[in-house]
Amino acid sequence: MSAADPPPSNAASNPALDPAMSPAEAEALVRGCLAPEIAHRLRSARLKEGRVILVAEAGDLSAGARVELEAAMKLAVTRIEGVAEVHVALTAERRRRRIIAVGSGKGGVGKSTLTTNLAVALARMGRKVGVIDGDIYGPSQPKLLATENLRPLSQGDKLVALDSPHGVKVLSMGHVVAPGKALAWRGPMAGKALGQLVDAEWGDTDLLLIDLPPGTGDVQLSMMADSKPDGAILVSTPQDLALLDAARAGQLFEQGDVTIIGLVENMAGYECPKCGHISDPFGQGGVERFAKALEFPFLGRIPLTIETRLAGDKGEPPAAQDGRIGEPFRALADRLARWLDTGEV
Repeated sequence: MSAADPPPSNAASNPALDPAMSPAEAEALVRGCLAPEIAHRLRSARLKEGRVILVAEAGDLSAGARVELEAAMKLAVTRIEGVAEVHVALTAERRRRRIIAVGSGKGGVGKSTLTTNLAVALARMGRKVGVIDGDIYGPSQPKLLATENLRPLSQGDKLVALDSPHGVKVLSMGHVVAPGKALAWRGPMAGKALGQLVDAEWGDTDLLLIDLPPGTGDVQLSMMADSKPDGAILVSTPQDLALLDAARAGQLFEQGDVTIIGLVENMAGYECPKCGHISDPFGQGGVERFAKALEFPFLGRIPLTIETRLAGDKGEPPAAQDGRIGEPFRALADRLARWLDTGEV
């Protein structure tokens, strides 16, 4: 969808402007009328006596794309009942690339699969997303994003991020080191490698998701010092042992003054493919209770399914399709997009 296309059918139908609205309510009304592909560019909306003044970021757009963005915003907002006039001010400042860390305290909780599908879902919403595989010793993203046989080019002293088949750019040490070769690197070397991936040439990507290795070691500390994330998502399975490790990861981010966007409960329930019975091999609801106790937002549950595992092995993320197994990832992407735009989930 181009910026000039009308908003999708799920946009609010004939919303109405209420003079008693607070500024925050008015901005939320306007944002809800914009297609996801352009809503994230909105920085402010002021309403006064039927006039709407929008401020949007466009520093990374060509002249033609800026014209399309302005036209699309005007078209969407004029559909609000009570709006007589719309003015759009486009900023020339280029947006800073934002970084979201996806972490856990231990391995085996499905963090890499979650990162992949979250990125793909965001890309389908119109975001320009890149994934950094921060697990230097056990990279998974080349397989998950179907880029195993690709090798990045260099531009000067920087690597150039690879394009995946799913609209997401990606870089991993798995793209640089020969397949199957073990890395016997000490911690500082691994931390430096992550920095090179972050500092690579990412083109027009404006959001990077870092799939961090488990634990709270040198890689995480180097990232916090050199490329401080804007926020972090913590992933855990419901059982107590995983929650204890997630708590340690949360403490690391808090000590580094990184906002905890929220917690995700992964592998939450298993549906038998033969009888349909749902069992809970890792427990149930532990992450939600944990998030409530620590006063962190709970972002949702991702069920344990054979389809998700098979899709990951084939490099076909469920979030790339409209099927049932991709829905939890799309719901999570909606919440992260809201946080990126408003600071709230």
